[in-house]
Order: sequence, then structure tokens, then C-alpha cells
Amino acid sequence: MPTLADVADPSTYRPAPGTIPTDPGVYRFSDAHGQVIYVGKAKNLRQRLNSYFADPASLHFRTQTMVRTAAKVEWTVVSNELESLQLEYTWIQQFDPRFNVKYRDDKSYPWLCVTWSEEYPRVFVGRGSKRRGWRYFGPFGHAWAIRETLDTVLNVFPMRSCSAGVFNSAAASGRPCLLGHIGKCAAPCVGRVDAEAHREIVADLCTFFSGHTGQLTRKLERQMRVASENLEYERAAVLRDALAALARVAEKNAVVLTDATDADVIALAEDPLEVAVQIFHVRSGRIRGERAWIADRADDATTAELIEYFLLQLYGGPEEASGFGVPREILVPELPASGGVLGELLSEVRGSRVDVRVPRRGDKVSLMETVSRNAAEALAQHKTRRASDLTTRNRALEEIRDALGLETAPLRIECYDISHTQGAEVVGSMVVFEDGLARKSEYRRFVIRTVEGSNDVGSMREVLTRRFRRLLDDRAAMTGDDEGHDTRIDPVTGAPRKFSYAPGLVVVDGGPPQVAVAAEVLADLGLDRDIALCGLAKRLEEVWLPDQEHPVILPRTSEGLYLLQRVRDEAHRFAITHHRGRRSRAMVESVLDEVPGLGEVRRKALLAHFGSLRKLRAATSDEIAAVPGFGPVLARAVADALAGQPAEEAINTATGEVVGA
Repeated sequence: MPTLADVADPSTYRPAPGTIPTDPGVYRFSDAHGQVIYVGKAKNLRQRLNSYFADPASLHFRTQTMVRTAAKVEWTVVSNELESLQLEYTWIQQFDPRFNVKYRDDKSYPWLCVTWSEEYPRVFVGRGSKRRGWRYFGPFGHAWAIRETLDTVLNVFPMRSCSAGVFNSAAASGRPCLLGHIGKCAAPCVGRVDAEAHREIVADLCTFFSGHTGQLTRKLERQMRVASENLEYERAAVLRDALAALARVAEKNAVVLTDATDADVIALAEDPLEVAVQIFHVRSGRIRGERAWIADRADDATTAELIEYFLLQLYGGPEEASGFGVPREILVPELPASGGVLGELLSEVRGSRVDVRVPRRGDKVSLMETVSRNAAEALAQHKTRRASDLTTRNRALEEIRDALGLETAPLRIECYDISHTQGAEVVGSMVVFEDGLARKSEYRRFVIRTVEGSNDVGSMREVLTRRFRRLLDDRAAMTGDDEGHDTRIDPVTGAPRKFSYAPGLVVVDGGPPQVAVAAEVLADLGLDRDIALCGLAKRLEEVWLPDQEHPVILPRTSEGLYLLQRVRDEAHRFAITHHRGRRSRAMVESVLDEVPGLGEVRRKALLAHFGSLRKLRAATSDEIAAVPGFGPVLARAVADALAGQPAEEAINTATGEVVGA
């Protein structure tokens, strides 16, 4: 596998000093065959392009691969940022460069299609590619839901929904099909309505699925009143039933924004390898559709840059991909890197003003949180599907074996991580993956005993020493038992000796310092020849080996790297969960220490009775008084102390993230 030392020197095609302008513009890298492999834009071309020719170790791995694959770089100067945004998108569409981010559907979503360009347009639910000249609505979450909605709407707007064969057969026989007999089709096949009248019905259905239900309701109400005044009671009854059906369909879509907002709400879920994007299409305050995309991380782009790329791909094409058009408002978690310029570009596409903004309060913030949860779920499901494939797991283990130079694939991988808050409540975690899948029954938590403060390296030494001394102790016990007992079972606890299984690979979360201390522990215990070791650093996803000057760089598309990342992230999650629980318990116990008359025995009884800190905080004084040993006065003092406890919020120094109870 390539290492940083193997990165080619791109100086062979680096522009001469001073030749790159400082103006805004768009640049493109091409390979030796003239194929464009990357397109980007910059406010200052010289500053941006020079960054590509800096120390390779400071570049994202995919960026390293791009600059050593390229053989030429060209640029075009533009007058402002709007022009650079437009030109960048044009070049991406024209050249389809392989190193640019490409969002792909995480699954196939159904859409509603109206064949508008036909003489007698047809409506149907479908998937897959789209045709020019037809109108599409969606995508929708479930095919059955949109079919059910369409079945009801055809009572109100009886347009054609049959195939060409059925339509031609009915026209030849002069008899309408069943839908024509039951009133769900205006039967243009037999001339009950002409092409113009049928197209008017089709236009009303399109208006409904565009979200303008109020406009249609008012139109039907006017027609019903006119029919009633003209004593056309049968037609008035039909219109009344149509209004009722329209109301039933509208009720199925929950109102999420009471101000009848037309907006697309977009959220991202990211990890170092991939990004998931979720979008909710809200029209007239109601959710009309949703969709998710998954993309490989092409570089170390920020969230703002990822949002910009996504909005350009979603709305910038000649037939924009959302299916709902460009809305008046686009809500995002961070403003795009281009700021208001992207809003100007989308305003040109829409033909009227488009606001791209971050919601700050109220219902829109709540909806953004919902979309964010859906994005995180989409990414988790994608990871689960990818990890559950047996062939993929086998390939991942083989890639790890080859990259690390192991004799056999590491069927058991253990990963270790440390978590604390400014040196307090330091804990360690051990997670186990066997055959590429998590083995949660063998996870272990460690409370750091001998190391004080935020010493991650010292804490890692303690965790690994305790784990592998237990391995040696269990092995010795199993070897020394000559009385015929099952040596896999601890005779004292009756539990399996799970620490007696040696991993094929130990992964530590970190770089050279963590790997060095892990190697020392294994060497001191005589296990360095039996157990392979590596570290996975977060910034560039580098794989560090003991006594190696340079890290191993696995391709970003490598299943082996993907598995190592999942193992590392699981260890991090497990450590954070343990740390939060201990910190929360410590804070509650410190509050209870201040309650007069509440000793250690009663405090433990209180925590044991309620079972969880959340339930204890929610308990009333009467519920606390029901605990043996507690009277009304003491129960009231405990409840008052817990009610006065401030909301927890701290910074996890190992990760920099805000954590709470």
C-alpha cells in the first residue's frame, strides 16, 4: 500500500511563481490523457492553487491522490464570485470529474409523473430515469402512500391514468374502462371530454401536487355555489364530495409550519469517509416529500462547502433533481461557502427571489432537528447495510491483512479509546469486532485508577496493561487446571473467561504516541510477536504502525479503511457513553452530599430504588419518601436539591464536542 513517502512530486506541472493571478476564478486539474479530474473555484486563485503544491502530509488523502494523478492545471479568471459559481457548475456537468463530490441516492424513491407533452396526459407512479417534457412530483417516502393519495385525488380530478394499450383499446371499442364507469376518469378515450377540457383537469391535479391546495379549494367552492344557484344540484353534490375528498387527502400531510411556508429543509450527517444528506420538501406548510443521498468524502471540505456542492447538484441542472422545483426558501444547517451568491444563482433558476438561510428559532428549528435525525439515521442504515454484506467484510479483512503485512486476516479486532472531561472522570473503552461485525457482549469499560489529569497516553497504558495481564492470567488458569474442570469457565464467578481470547489486531484511537505506548505494553508482557498493532488517526485517517516513520495510507474507497473507521468510531461512542454516565452520577452524588441527614447508605439506597438518574431527577418528594429510610422532610430536601441542579453541559477534551446528560 502507498505511504506518504511514495507521494509523487507535483512540481513537474506546478505553474511558475507569480504566473497565477490573484483574481477570483475557476480551475481544473487534468491527467496525462487530458481528462479533467477535478474542478474547483476560488476567490484568490494563487492562494488556492498554491495550497495544492504544499507539503503532501498536510493534504487530505484524496487530494494527495488527485495532485499526483494530475499532469496539468488550468484556470479561467472571472469578474465576480457569481460567475465563478456558474462556471464551476458548468464544468462539473461538462467534464464529470471523478474527484469532485457526487451525491447518489441511498435508495430508489417513487415519484408521481404526468405525461404533460402527450395529447391526453396520463398520471402514474414510477421510479428510475425521467423524460423531458413530462412533469414529476416527489420523490415520496413510500409508493403505497402516493398510490393511495392518487386513488383519492382521481375522485376530484378524474384525469387519465391508464396505459396506452388500454386507452387505444377503449377508443377502438367505443366503451370506457372501469375507471370511466366509476367516475375516476373523464374518459377522453370515448370523447366525453375533449383534449382541452382534459388538460384543464390535468392542470388542476398538477396544482394540487405542487402544494397549492387552498387555490383549488376556493375554485371548487365557487363552482359548487354557482351550480347550486343554477339549480344543478347533482353537479353541486359532486363538487361537494370532491371538496370532502380533497380535505381528506390534505389532512394526511401533517402541518409542520403554520405560516404556509414553501421551503426545502436540508440537513447533513458526516463522518470522515462519507456524508449523508436528507431533504424535506415543505409546500404550503406541509411535508410533500423527502429524500436522502449518500456521498463519499472527496476531500476535507467543510460543512458549508458540502452544502454548496449539494445545492448546485440539486437545483442547478436544466431539469433540477428535486422534483418540487426551487422553493422560495431553503433552510440549511450552515450557510453555503459562497454566501448570498448562491442565492442569487438559484433566484435566476427560479425566476424570483430565493432565500438560503439558517433557521434560528421556532418551528423551523424543530423541523431542522427532525431532518438532522433522519440524515443521521440514513447514514447509519447505509453503514449497516455495507457492513452486513459477507463478501464486503471478507474483502475488508483481506485488505487490512495486506496493508499491515499480517500473516492471516484479523478475525478478532479490539479497539481502545480514552474519554474524559478536562482530566476528570477518565474512562477507557474496549470494543470487539469478530469477522467484521460488532460483538457487543465482549465490550469492556475501564475506570482509570493510576493516572491523574488529561494524560491520554498514560491512560491508554493502564487500560492495555490491565486488559492483557488479564489475558495472561486467564491463560495461566486454563493451563494450570488439571482437575477436569471446563477451563473456559471461571470457577469463582461462573462466567466465561472472555479475556482469554487474544485479538488478531489491536487498534488504538490515535497516532504515533498512542501506538508507541501500546507497543511498549505488548512488549513488556511478551505479546508483541503474537498480537498485531496499529493506530488510526482522525485527521487524515492515517494507519500508524509501531516503529514506522510514515503511516500506511489506505485508499478512501477501501473497505479495510471503512472497517477500521467503524471499529474506531464504535470505541469512541462506547467510551463517551461510559464517561457521560459516570460524570452525571458524580454530579448528582455531589448534590446529594449537600443534603443534611443523607448518608452514604441512604444515597445508595435512593439510587438503587429508582434505577436511573433520569428517573430520580423526575421523582416527586412523595415518590422519594416511599424509599425505605426516607421521611417527608428528607424527601423534600432531596427533591429540592435535585430541582436546583443546573443542566449539565461540558466539553469532552478528548473530542472537543459538547456533551450532556
